[in-house]
Amino acid sequence: MALIAGKTIITSISLFHLTMAYFMLFNPRTVDDQILVYILGRSMGLLPKTNVLIILGTQPPARGLDSPSPALAFLGVVLAMLGLSDLVSLSMPEELGALYYWGTQAPLRFMFSMGLVFYSYTFGPTGPLGSYTTGTSRKPGFFGGGGGSATDGLKNRVIFTFMFIEMIAWFWLWVTLREERSGVVERMRKQQERNAR
Repeated sequence: MALIAGKTIITSISLFHLTMAYFMLFNPRTVDDQILVYILGRSMGLLPKTNVLIILGTQPPARGLDSPSPALAFLGVVLAMLGLSDLVSLSMPEELGALYYWGTQAPLRFMFSMGLVFYSYTFGPTGPLGSYTTGTSRKPGFFGGGGGSATDGLKNRVIFTFMFIEMIAWFWLWVTLREERSGVVERMRKQQERNAR
């Protein structure tokens, strides 16, 4: 028996997405200033995007999480849509939601989050395969400049922390749904037996 029900976990994740959407729309700097972002980022050796650029001797971009921007507004809308659609999906019948919809969504979202966590750390500035060391000739390609990759913006502590929280939450939901599955199947079997009489 799960300590916290799957619906409660889904509701919590959805409200987390809605909260993040609000902050991305109105005050994105708040996200970067959170102590959890700082601690996880520093423990994994991920610097804020502006520090990476200063170390490399390039100018930091004018935009980031310092002020609202069109990209952050788009991200806020996507997070709000994701949160609201997840909340609405909780109104599905339990056997359909727990067995089919969330039974496939939870592992898929867990794997995606785990992939981004792995990528942002492994290929980040101080990761095992990262190439942003002092004295390198390769410069990150933020906003089209330099010879870097288009995914260089994914290698920072905000992305790492957000995806790490997502990874933990979706794994927790996946395990919880697997524990609840037998109870849902048993209730469905009893309902079919009652309907057959």
